[in-house]
Amino acid sequence: MDSSQIDDVDRSILHQLQLNARQTDTEIAEKVDVTSTTVRNRLDKLEDGGVIRGYRPEINYEQAGYPLHVMFVCTINPNELDSLAGQILDVRGVVTTRDLLGGERNVHVEVVADTVGEIEEIRNELAELGLTINSSEIISETQVQSWDHFYPRPDPDARQEDDTDDGSVADQG
Repeated sequence: MDSSQIDDVDRSILHQLQLNARQTDTEIAEKVDVTSTTVRNRLDKLEDGGVIRGYRPEINYEQAGYPLHVMFVCTINPNELDSLAGQILDVRGVVTTRDLLGGERNVHVEVVADTVGEIEEIRNELAELGLTINSSEIISETQVQSWDHFYPRPDPDARQEDDTDDGSVADQG
């Protein structure tokens, strides 16, 4: 889907999902000031177009019984990134991979485990896949926020008196 095909309604829906992906179509519709049918149709379009790739919970791994949360900073031949991504994710304990553009340290692999021994096993499996592990960092806390550019912004000349933070689309009509 081309980004030029995304309008303010789509952006408002995306913003609402970032705030709380468990909202119903009706709840989103009320905040975006459209019908729930419009929300459902727009969500289908955004999903089919690849803009929305999934709905996942944000997990506190420590509370879930996995107190070790580690980021491996790795190097891999850039030509092998695509072919190895699935294999990396198949390693038990790997929760995220990030391919970086350029540079020697071009892959970050985030893992969770219960023991140091499990972290070592994961490290060894990654090395067997051909990753060179440059460093490992213990992740203490991760903070995430919604990207506010999905929230429609009024034109600089159009001043709004209502300064709400609920993600609704104001009628500037």
